[in-house]
Amino acid sequence: MPNVSGTQNGSAAYDLQQILDDLIAIAKVAGETMLAARPSVLTSGSKNNSADLVTETDQAIEKVVLGTLKAKYPTYSFLGEETYVPGMRLTDAPTFICDPIDGTVNFVHGFPNFCISLAFALNRKPLVGVIYQPSLSALYTAISGRGSYYNLTTRLPFTLPYLAPLSTLSRTLCAIEWGSDRSGPNWECKYNTFRTLAAAPSEGGKIVHSLRSMGSAALNFCAVAKGEVDLYWEGGCWAWDVAAGWVILEEAGGVVVDANPGGWEIAVDGRKYLAVRACEGGREQQNALIEEFWTAVKGKYDYEP
Repeated sequence: MPNVSGTQNGSAAYDLQQILDDLIAIAKVAGETMLAARPSVLTSGSKNNSADLVTETDQAIEKVVLGTLKAKYPTYSFLGEETYVPGMRLTDAPTFICDPIDGTVNFVHGFPNFCISLAFALNRKPLVGVIYQPSLSALYTAISGRGSYYNLTTRLPFTLPYLAPLSTLSRTLCAIEWGSDRSGPNWECKYNTFRTLAAAPSEGGKIVHSLRSMGSAALNFCAVAKGEVDLYWEGGCWAWDVAAGWVILEEAGGVVVDANPGGWEIAVDGRKYLAVRACEGGREQQNALIEEFWTAVKGKYDYEP
């Protein structure tokens, strides 16, 4: 990737390549910390309920990330999962966005789908994204306008130069997540939509090929960017879960819209997303699949910002 300063979204004053390099270095250190840790279900804490876990490693990594970035970029804002307090919002200011361990439940169970997700945003749009999955030494990176890459050398999606077409919803492999909220209207919307996606037409369903849960929003976005799954429908996660994956997916030709029907525009901190992979037919095919997917949504997500 060329070592030039950014030129989009008022980013000309920012050396996006240097920011990417710095985030990669931080992610690699964080990965070593994750692999050296010995997390346990018995010693992990929780936030909202027993399915919403946090570990000392999450907190330790974010402390290092924050300290490292503040030392080099003292005037930039920071939005992180472990230092978030209610009321904090993503603004137009240059902002680093951090999820120290996305997939904490996987992490404490020893399941390998966990990663660090780091992004740089300006004017509330992610311009640089880094996702590192240390268990597989898998690094996903992107700079807005310069493409997205696996381990810095392989351009995404993996199928390039060929792009598979998108057809009907019944021929898709869909990524979903259960999340930690297991009651209330949002849970009902999620559960009933999952059923509709999976069920046979005789049961009022769409009978998609199958549903996949990576246990990590960031890795779900990467799976869509790679072309391994066709789409990812999500509600309830936060900007730090999706910001890096967002730019990685868009630079791989994918698109992100609202999880709720009719929402063609959604903010990175909108907390409800439908991500669709690149395809041979471009935005026309993507839009057709999005509209068909929206017919399967049973209810409406309503998450507090």
